[in-house]
Amino acid sequence: MLLQVTDLAVAYGAIRALQGISFHIDEGEIVTLIGANGAGKSTTLRTISGLLRPLAGDVRLRGESIARTPAERIVRLGISQVPEGRQIFASLTVRENLEMGAFTRKDSQEIAETMEQVFTSFPRLKERINQLGGTLSGGEQQMLAMGRGMMSRPSLLLLDEPSMGLAPILVEEIFEIIKRINAQGTSILLVEQNAAMALSVANRGYVLETGSIVLEGSAQDVLNNPQVQAAYLGEQGH
Repeated sequence: MLLQVTDLAVAYGAIRALQGISFHIDEGEIVTLIGANGAGKSTTLRTISGLLRPLAGDVRLRGESIARTPAERIVRLGISQVPEGRQIFASLTVRENLEMGAFTRKDSQEIAETMEQVFTSFPRLKERINQLGGTLSGGEQQMLAMGRGMMSRPSLLLLDEPSMGLAPILVEEIFEIIKRINAQGTSILLVEQNAAMALSVANRGYVLETGSIVLEGSAQDVLNNPQVQAAYLGEQGH
């Protein structure tokens, strides 16, 4: 098992954002967390990546607890997060943004090789290697954010709302790239508003509601669940 989250509880002040959730990710899987805004999806990712400290519960990477490990060390251990809203460095070039993703690494030859792998996944970034991040389109910025996440060579990539704000044709492209990244050996934990797309690429899914997991199963089972269809797939089902 790659990642195991057990009875994880997280609060912002007096507000309980996570009520004690448990889930796991096996090596090579794409697992998706779906749920409404405010359900606790981003909080879950931020806690796994070390940006938030849990009140209770545990997060284990290959059996080792990382629940109270600093975020920089978690990157070194092999977990990389692509944040919601992309958060690229607008005043840096594409190349410089990617180099920032490799800040935990010292091996310049291997960093260059990883950058070439990123360009294989995102050829458009190679065409724009010297452009400032802020001049890229929304879709290109999302590709850059994902490419930056890959630069640390993670075994687990955390993706927070990768399709947010993108045109439908770009959403399909981003999800094709997610499948490719996974096929190259990177496990993925995907948080996504577009439940139908997320479940179409995932192996398994969990449904979060107000900080609790209310449903889990194979992606197909979750997709076929009547409550999920009513709550999350209404717009996409037409």
